[in-house]
Amino acid sequence: MYIVNKINDLCLVRLLIRYAEDSCKCNGWKNPNPPPTPTRVDLSQPLANLTDPCRSCGHTLGAHISHLHDIPEDELNRLLCMVIDVENLFMCVHKEEDADTKQVYFYLFKLLRKGILQMSNVTVEGPLGTPPFEKPSIGKAVLNFVLYKFGHLPQREWQIMHDLAKMFLHCLNHWKLETPTVKKQHSQGEDLAAYKVNYTRWLCYCQVPVFCDSLQKNDPTAVFGRTLLRSVFSVMRRQLLEKFRAEKDKMPPDKRTIVLTHFPRFLSMLEEEVYGENSPVWDDDFTVPQSLSLGSSRLTSPLTPLTDRGDSLVATASSAVGSSLSSVSSMLSTSPTEEISGEKRSPDDNGSVGTGVKKQKLAGDVPLEVLSQIVATISDPSAMLGPEGGLYPGTHSARDEAARCEERRGVIEFHVVGNSFNRQPSKETLLWLVGLQNVFSYQLPRMPKEYISRLVFDPKHKTLALVKDNKPIGGICFRMFPTQNFTEIVFCAVTSNEQVKGYGTHLMNHIKDYHVKHSVLNFLTYADEYAIGYFKKQGFSKDIRMQKSSYIGYIKDYEGATLMHCAINARIQYTEFSTIIRKQKEIVKKLMEKKQTEIRKVYPGLKCFQEGVRQIPVESIPGIRETGWKPSLTKSEDAAADADHLQTQLKNILTQVKNHASSWPFQRPVEISEAPDYYDHIKYPMDLRTMTERLKSGYFSSKKLFIADMMRIFTNCRTYNAPETEYYKCANTVERFFLSKVKEFRKT
Repeated sequence: MYIVNKINDLCLVRLLIRYAEDSCKCNGWKNPNPPPTPTRVDLSQPLANLTDPCRSCGHTLGAHISHLHDIPEDELNRLLCMVIDVENLFMCVHKEEDADTKQVYFYLFKLLRKGILQMSNVTVEGPLGTPPFEKPSIGKAVLNFVLYKFGHLPQREWQIMHDLAKMFLHCLNHWKLETPTVKKQHSQGEDLAAYKVNYTRWLCYCQVPVFCDSLQKNDPTAVFGRTLLRSVFSVMRRQLLEKFRAEKDKMPPDKRTIVLTHFPRFLSMLEEEVYGENSPVWDDDFTVPQSLSLGSSRLTSPLTPLTDRGDSLVATASSAVGSSLSSVSSMLSTSPTEEISGEKRSPDDNGSVGTGVKKQKLAGDVPLEVLSQIVATISDPSAMLGPEGGLYPGTHSARDEAARCEERRGVIEFHVVGNSFNRQPSKETLLWLVGLQNVFSYQLPRMPKEYISRLVFDPKHKTLALVKDNKPIGGICFRMFPTQNFTEIVFCAVTSNEQVKGYGTHLMNHIKDYHVKHSVLNFLTYADEYAIGYFKKQGFSKDIRMQKSSYIGYIKDYEGATLMHCAINARIQYTEFSTIIRKQKEIVKKLMEKKQTEIRKVYPGLKCFQEGVRQIPVESIPGIRETGWKPSLTKSEDAAADADHLQTQLKNILTQVKNHASSWPFQRPVEISEAPDYYDHIKYPMDLRTMTERLKSGYFSSKKLFIADMMRIFTNCRTYNAPETEYYKCANTVERFFLSKVKEFRKT
């Protein structure tokens, strides 16, 4: 049986083995009875015999394979594999329509055929070079990125990012690159010659070896570097996210959030490192910053891409990636985060100083077990009535909850885009910039369209784009001044039919998180009268708490607008801020309920009121202290002194305003004889004489009341009088003088 099988194998190799005699120039045995053309599948072809002559040289089949009888079985198997690979490549050459790809297939076809004729090993030679083609490799750079950006996170959060990085590398290893012809159609300005070289390398060393075992296979993430990743990242990112969203219903709920929420943010942060000019993750001698205290397990953790398990992860229409969403879910569910769930966390995970230093326990502190139980309860939708979180907002949700839920579901996306001096922006980026220009022009009609276009397309400016259905529906255009530690917000708008959905708040929260990541912690903007309310809701104030020297000469000045400032807290994640506050309120509420159930003590009612007592101190109520209530501090001599100081300061400011040369219209109430219809338009009149009387009576218990009355004077004047009148100008002049005095008062 072995002899028969070996003869059959030799007959398979016969087509590519020439006769052993040097005088015979035949490249392989040709059947004297070739099959009919076209081949009929209903007729079986007769098997060749060892005595059948070759159609080309006349030598028998036995003579063609006589010198192969003594070769080892392993060598024969290798030749058989090469024959199968040659047949596969032959079919690829005939079926392939792209000229560049067909040329590579034909080159490899001839290379394998030559290897069979010479019975030698096959290696791809020529100007393509040998792998790796660039250092560091994509896999090494992505590992550097994970350590650089997420190394400070607790173990569980870091592990999620680590697994997402593995998923990304797995997708890239199974990604089908665009042909140079297709790439040329939408990538103007890129180095197509370099892409064509990389595409040829990818075919020879990565793609073809998948179905040709005779060629050595390499993973693209191990042999390619930044150049290839830059050329494919934008297209791959968009198609991956589209495919994930299309198949989100097939994912388990707990994995859907990871893939649809964390993965887009992961890709956005990676995109900045891919296209950034000074990213440290691409340095050959990359080292983890000393400020990140990473455990040794993280530094040595391999970033091996996912192996194929079951179906494909992303089966796109172009067969881009092969491995199903279930493999992603299984990867995430079997990640080391679950393996360490029963272990104690090391000091690196929670930021403690050391194992020998115990956390200081505060008086009245809530036990950790109780707090963990409450957090588990409020995080479980089945245990809460009317949960505010999840994929859909509740009735009493925060302003940005609806937008946050839409982002989780993949309905909207946020991207920082901008023009560039160093590289040609992608077609998608340019289309988004044009769309943003149209949004700003429509929503800000007072701004010249040419001015908006110049700033939006200025490489020094960037725009945080709110994208829905792959079209920008809003954005914030800004310019960052890192050396001055502030950013100027130039334009901020959401298209009119998408307003009142929380998009504006969520946009501002995203840009705050973006600036926390870049360590720029101040915003400055000029807001017109219609935008002041929005910016106040986002934490902006007219009180500029920056030195003028920091922004004078940098920020653009707009006539008729108000300069506003916002300080950013680097310890807050603004996109999740309202969710965290809501959870904190729920925790406090549950603690109060728990405290009430523990007390369960009923006291007799108060009978003192029946005896004519009108009021009693709160602390005298039986059991009030056991509920955790503490008496508020009574007014002391210091408080009285502060009140006297306040009255003195307010009196000084009021006197200076009354003595101002432009304050003559506001000294006394408006007479009906002077303006008969004044009180028809002004429902809450105010003047300096009335304020003086209120100050003497002790009405102004706080500076807020005083400022409110003074600002009402100026508002009433501007409401009743036209801008070109002297009264209107006096109101503006005195208002500026008053605000300057208030600032001086705050500094004292």
